[in-house]
Amino acid sequence: MSLATGRDKGTLLLSFLTGLSINGSFSVLFSSIVPFSVFPLIALGLSAWCLHQRYLNRAMPDGMPSVAAAFFLLGILLYSTIVRAEYPDIGSNFIQTILMVALVFWIGLKLRVRKGGQDN
Repeated sequence: MSLATGRDKGTLLLSFLTGLSINGSFSVLFSSIVPFSVFPLIALGLSAWCLHQRYLNRAMPDGMPSVAAAFFLLGILLYSTIVRAEYPDIGSNFIQTILMVALVFWIGLKLRVRKGGQDN
């Protein structure tokens, strides 16, 4: 089970993009502060479809679903932080930033454990 395969990186990237685009689509459709754009909706459709096709056609290694879910949450939190930094009237982005840092450390720990298990 290789850690740095292109499939694994692609799955993680698609999970991250799906998180970004789902929060972007939600903000575009339901927030009056964020201007409307069709591109988050297109990105959501394409990334979700590609992630679903990858799920149907390839088996995920052990531990990958939890890391993919973490990348999905990281995408959601990153978009929320960027929007709150761009429009400070919404509120502070302190909580999102703290959660992102904790999530990045957890992802790093999980990937290091997977890499250590692969070396043995």
